[in-house]
Amino acid sequence: MTEISPPKGRGALARREARLAWGLLLPTITIVALVVIIPLLAIFLISVKPVKLGDLRPAETRLRVSLRDRGDVPQLEYRVTNPSRTAELFGAGFTDTLPEGVTLTGELPQGCALSGQTMTCDFGTLAPGYNERFRIDAQIAGDPKAAEQAVRDGAPVVRGAADNVLTNSTFTLENFRKLFDSGEFWSVFGVTVFYTVFGTLGALVVGLFAAMLLNKSFKGQGILRGLYLFPYVAPVIAVAFTWITLFDPFSGSANALLVQMGVSQGAINFFGQKPLALIMVTLFEVWRYFPLSFLFILARMQSIDTDMYEAADMDGASPFQKFWYLSLPQLLGILSVLFLLRFIWTFNKFDDIFLLTGGNAGTRTLTVNVYEQAFAVSNIGAGAAVAVVVFGCLLIFSAFFFRMISREEGL
Repeated sequence: MTEISPPKGRGALARREARLAWGLLLPTITIVALVVIIPLLAIFLISVKPVKLGDLRPAETRLRVSLRDRGDVPQLEYRVTNPSRTAELFGAGFTDTLPEGVTLTGELPQGCALSGQTMTCDFGTLAPGYNERFRIDAQIAGDPKAAEQAVRDGAPVVRGAADNVLTNSTFTLENFRKLFDSGEFWSVFGVTVFYTVFGTLGALVVGLFAAMLLNKSFKGQGILRGLYLFPYVAPVIAVAFTWITLFDPFSGSANALLVQMGVSQGAINFFGQKPLALIMVTLFEVWRYFPLSFLFILARMQSIDTDMYEAADMDGASPFQKFWYLSLPQLLGILSVLFLLRFIWTFNKFDDIFLLTGGNAGTRTLTVNVYEQAFAVSNIGAGAAVAVVVFGCLLIFSAFFFRMISREEGL
């Protein structure tokens, strides 16, 4: 009997389905590329560029024209500027058509020529920050107000080209070299790891404990669940201001209570001294984000079959044994997902720390360092380099995490 071998390759129908699938996915892929990939590539590009905040100001020929009456003789004033503080402007100039009734009688600036009512000026190369005014005597025929308005409404054509630091062929690794050579980076990295690890684990542990408390039905359970969600749904600026006020060393209720109880001899600056400030911002992270873990863990616990708990009760298992041998294996999947998400989000967290301490008192993380390098120090390239390091750390962590966690645990 002859054995029939299956056809090789894809048939016409399979190829048509594949084209249809890619056609349906194309809008999604395009949106993801525009929203995620393109900004990410831009950050990588800026990180290898010697770009400062002032370099983002474009080098261009800016021209402002006005007709002013200075004494007996009206004057046509041209103000030419190069707003860039770092880049030269090549081939700068302009062409302006004068309105009817305005005639130039004074000497033209060097490089300018008048042909009828059209004046053309070529200034060559303008230095960074160039700012010059040219005044030319003029004669006005007719209404001076109408002539002034006509000059303001004119549309001169300006010329000029400059080398853009973001698009030229200059690349450097100086941003990364300075970043890793400074001892400050490793202290900031250590603060980031401490804040991320303990903030993530704390949110998971507190969320797990809260879910175990509310896993049973009792009167007022819905109200208590709503109160548990308050830290997560409240505006971050409101809760951060509340914490700052509560722990204020001069007027805070926490300090007053500690002094009255005899716990401390004087006021404690919770958000202004090392290492207490780092501990406080980590506790704030745990308090603010444990409700997310609480919701997911509680939903998973309520989906676990209760029959095995009844069987464990009949076998005389203690509450700890039921949790360790029955509940925890069922929760490993959701705990793994929550740990991954919370680790990434906490590692990227900026607003909480910035509102509480501004990155002072030993609480500066990598994300705060991105802001300080880019805007406080005005070094956009160095800020982008720190952002690339943050991306690399999260990429390494995610790869390691997925390699260590098995599919049976939910990933």
